[in-house]
Parts: sequence; C-alpha cells; structure tokens
Amino acid sequence: MRKPLGAALFALVIAGAGAAPAVAAPDPQSVGVVDTETATLVVRDAVTSTTAAVSRITAPTVQAVNFAGTVSLSNCSGSVVRFPGSEDNDPAMVMSNGHCLETGFPAAGEVIVDRASSRTFGLLNAAGTRVATLRASKIAYATMTDTDVSLYQLTTTYAQIKSSYNISPLTMNDTHPVAGTAITVVSGYWKRTYACNVDGFAYRLKEGAWTWKDSVRYTSACQTIGGTSGSPVVDNATGNVVAVNNTGNEDGGRCTDNNPCEVDESGNVTVRAGINYAQETYQIPACFGVDNKLDLSASGCTLPKP
Repeated sequence: MRKPLGAALFALVIAGAGAAPAVAAPDPQSVGVVDTETATLVVRDAVTSTTAAVSRITAPTVQAVNFAGTVSLSNCSGSVVRFPGSEDNDPAMVMSNGHCLETGFPAAGEVIVDRASSRTFGLLNAAGTRVATLRASKIAYATMTDTDVSLYQLTTTYAQIKSSYNISPLTMNDTHPVAGTAITVVSGYWKRTYACNVDGFAYRLKEGAWTWKDSVRYTSACQTIGGTSGSPVVDNATGNVVAVNNTGNEDGGRCTDNNPCEVDESGNVTVRAGINYAQETYQIPACFGVDNKLDLSASGCTLPKP
C-alpha cells in the first residue's frame, strides 16, 4: 500500500521527489514527480499484408486506453465497473482498493459487507476531464484479506450514467490474466497512465499484516506512485479490467508496510525493489448475481467471507 496522505506529504516535503509517494498528493509537477511512462498509451494498428494484389486489408486495431469510466477518490483511484452478467438498469459499481476505504485499512481477516456509505467519486471522460460526481449508497464488499479490493454500489444505474454523460463502465474479465499481456494502469486520481506487461504472478504477496494470493506482478515499466492505488489494470487488447492496482516495493524492505515481498509455495521469500503489483479481479464476478447483488455463497465465489 501507499502511505496515507498526511504522512506521505510530510515525507515529500522533507525529502523531495525521491521520497515514498503519497496516496493523494499535489499535482505531480508541483512536487517534481515526473512520469517517465507514456501519458496516454497509443497502440499502433496491426496491419498484415499478404500480396501486392490485395486491394483492401482489414486489420485488427487496438484502441488507445483512455480515462473514460475511471474515477477519482479523495485519496485514491478507481473505476466504474460492470460484471459480464450486469444489465444496464443495475445499480452501477465502483471498484477501488480495500485500503482506500474512507474508514481506514481493514484489519487482516476483516471482511466488510453491505455497509452504508455516501462517498463521492469524480467521474472522468476519455480525456480525463471530471464530468460528474457519483455517489455511493453502500460499500457492497471490501477486504484486504487474500486480495485488496473495495466495491461500492452507487445511487445511479449504468444506463443513467450512459444517458447523462455518454460514459460506459469498464467490463471486468472473469478469466485469469495471462503472463505477457500488454496492460495499462489508469489512474483517475493523477489522470495518468502507466503501460507495461504482466510479468508473472506471486503465489503469496505479504506486506506487513496482510497477505494476498496470486497477485499480478508488473514488468518494471509500470512505475506506479501513490494515488494510483485502486486504478483499474486494463488489458490493452480487449479494454477489459483484469486486476486492480494496489502496491509496490518502495525501497527494498522485506515484507514490511510499503515493501511487499513474494512468498512461494515452499515459503521462500523474494524481494523485488521497485517492482509494483496488482490484485486479480477475475474471481469477483462469480460473487455478484442478479441486480449486481452480492452473494458470497454463490457457486464459484471464492472471495473471503465475514
């Protein structure tokens, strides 16, 4: 996880841009943070030609990943998401991290279900401009056990958001991500994107009191910073969400806060300084049914229960 706002801002003041980044911080230009990644991912059209006699070529095109459907929180990033079975008239859902809750970090082993919330989210369009304020009716589900996720139910439906702002939700994949996949981490808080690939998966990722299962490890190009917590991790080829960004090893520490370590099936520990991680989301759709209602007893649902 990233430091809370106050602690991280203090660290930046006394140490400059090299300090551990904040969850929420001033504009990156004002604190000297320079994004070395591409601000907006542009993917070349893939064109395959066979012979000079072919007069017209139809080639698959991968659209540039943009900010449409992402949201900014007071301290983190997030996105409006739908499950493969969601319908337009279902209440919309916002996904972020469990450690981004307005009530603070859930304890290890704690699972929050159907807790009232009136939290607000800034809805962004493709260009990253805030076009609306969305409001939660409740925290449908949140935990930092096995994964690091929060899912808020909104007071508006997908259809209402589409009708008012012409913005569609991001669809959550229900299949396991694949190593080597080209991905983009889209931060609604910073209005910045980070492009890299899925490097592989950590059997267990341990950070302080928390342990997460089967976490996504990025290649080194995704140098995510504080405030990107909760960002959707988007598969460039499909535009679907495959994970939620949540942490990184900031200074080479071993299994401590802000310095997660990988633990394999034999208990061997690996520390990867400067490498960042996300939590898979493919297991989430099985836990939500008709009208986007949470059902932790549903067949195939493996999310931790209260």
